[in-house]
Amino acid sequence: MSGGRIYIVRHGNTFDSSDTVLRVGRKTNLPLSISGVKQAEKLALAFRNTHFEAAYSSDLKRTRQTIEIILDGQPYQLADFLTEIDYGPDEGRPEAEVISRVGMKALKDWDENSIPPPGWLVDTQNLKTAWQAFFANCSAQSNTLVVTSNGVARFLLESVRGGENATRKLKTGAYGVVEISATGPRLVSWNNQP
Repeated sequence: MSGGRIYIVRHGNTFDSSDTVLRVGRKTNLPLSISGVKQAEKLALAFRNTHFEAAYSSDLKRTRQTIEIILDGQPYQLADFLTEIDYGPDEGRPEAEVISRVGMKALKDWDENSIPPPGWLVDTQNLKTAWQAFFANCSAQSNTLVVTSNGVARFLLESVRGGENATRKLKTGAYGVVEISATGPRLVSWNNQP
């Protein structure tokens, strides 16, 4: 069956407003914060009338908590390619230290063009290929849920029609929708807040 929809969700917050925000990636396995749990609950409410034939998450605590709250006991599968990128020497560092090390231009290149700063371990081509393969395998499913992190989600935009105009950052607790049809995957919406 063509015409399936894939809902791409970024996990909820891992820091609350009173916390020091750190750059967390593949090696920093934090759970959701209090506000992150609330974001996941809002997502669950937004999707309460959506039946997912399949659901996928990375193995990180923050993505698993988010998908478990959304699905409320329904099964899901782990997919390794959905695990966040490795921020190398900037992993676990406050943002001011990251800026001091790589500079604002490098972070702007990452935010706007998905060009990783020096030292970050990101196989951009592998991530694009993984998204393309994932979309090809989901084409027969009506609704698929995916929970991942921003570092990974941004690369799906280069694997779908319409993705070139979307901002690269998927906000925490937000989601995008990709439609699968005979003509291939197409971005329907991005950064939807429940």
